[in-house]
Amino acid sequence: MSASTHRGSHGQALLGRWRERLGGFARAAQEALPVRTSSRELVQSQPLTVRELGFDQPLVWVVVGLLVWSLVMVYSASIALPDSPKFSRYEHTHFLLRHAVSIAMGAVAALLAFQLPMRTWEKMAPWLFTAALVLLVLVLVPFIGKGVNGARRWISLGIMNFQPSELAKLAVLIYAADYMVRRMEVKERFFKAVWPMAAAVLVVGMLLLAEPDMGAFMVIVVIAMGILFLGGVNARMFFLMAILVVGAFAAIVLTSEWRRERIFAYLDPWSEEHALGKGYQLSHALIAFGRGEVFGVGLGGSVEKLHWLPEAHTDFLLAVIGEEFGLLGVLVVIALFMWITRRIMHIGRQAIALDQVFAGLVAQGVGLWIGFQAFINIGVNLGALPTKGLTLPLMSYGGSAILMNLVAVAVVLRVDAENRKLMRGGRV
Repeated sequence: MSASTHRGSHGQALLGRWRERLGGFARAAQEALPVRTSSRELVQSQPLTVRELGFDQPLVWVVVGLLVWSLVMVYSASIALPDSPKFSRYEHTHFLLRHAVSIAMGAVAALLAFQLPMRTWEKMAPWLFTAALVLLVLVLVPFIGKGVNGARRWISLGIMNFQPSELAKLAVLIYAADYMVRRMEVKERFFKAVWPMAAAVLVVGMLLLAEPDMGAFMVIVVIAMGILFLGGVNARMFFLMAILVVGAFAAIVLTSEWRRERIFAYLDPWSEEHALGKGYQLSHALIAFGRGEVFGVGLGGSVEKLHWLPEAHTDFLLAVIGEEFGLLGVLVVIALFMWITRRIMHIGRQAIALDQVFAGLVAQGVGLWIGFQAFINIGVNLGALPTKGLTLPLMSYGGSAILMNLVAVAVVLRVDAENRKLMRGGRV
């Protein structure tokens, strides 16, 4: 055998060993990461990573747990309301039964939403956004929109009062994700690509401020900007836009006398001027937390819900939780919402890694929605933020909010189901 032949056979053997090693590394990487090896071939992950179940079971059980807890707390917070003249015609179980009906309707809507593939949601994006705009206009029309406490935010549907702003949150979320997928040049030509979506959000904002519902407008702006950032917008441009948005909200507050009063009441709720006015809710919420201390006064033992704390079963449900379950109960609520937000964001990142950009942005948008709204509600209840009319997701009394929250969670579960199918080598 010649020297060149020997060197050739030795080189082939060495190349074969390197191929075996690289193949081992590739198999290990494939088992660990849900990535595509080509446009047609998908990597199949370990059985421990992708279970036979078609959805994220822990996420479902945590959401169900919050809903069950919400039934208990809404009943506890509203049981004394019929003792006041305003609610004297209601039974003591009135709000509990309506809340249970809302959860049941939300569960049915969620099951239906789960059946729709993400490509169908993508096709529906402009139509869903248009429907939300039409409803936001209709709610301002006399004899169609229903006003409560000076705000016109609801449309009566007989069995429930529907709040179009809740649908607008989901509609803007899906529209923004679809827009980012269609206009990926946003990374290079920022202003030219972003202004149509900014105009759409501005129109929604003007309609919401006319109700008025500044809290919902804030959530929608955060969702839209979050999707822009997650979609890869240049960081400097994003922060420039964030500064402009903060300045716009500051101008809205400064030009509105009653919004300024809310800010002053938040800064000093115990003053003689505010204690019985704009600071009344906040001061009694803080009293509730003070009474609860570490372990709470026990389920049903709240005093503040006895006609002292307004909206105890809606915006200030956490204050009742703090009084009856103490600091431990509040920490459990915070931990659960942090876990849900993190879990949903992980599902979104996984979808993007699987080249399902629209689905990933939608899931992450839902995570931003639930996480930010929970953060605002908890901050308001604890006195860390000015009072805003935002409910605690999945817990506070409110049919429209519960309905749309459950539909949003169902969409995330659909994203997760499609992720699992892709990682098992299937197609969506």
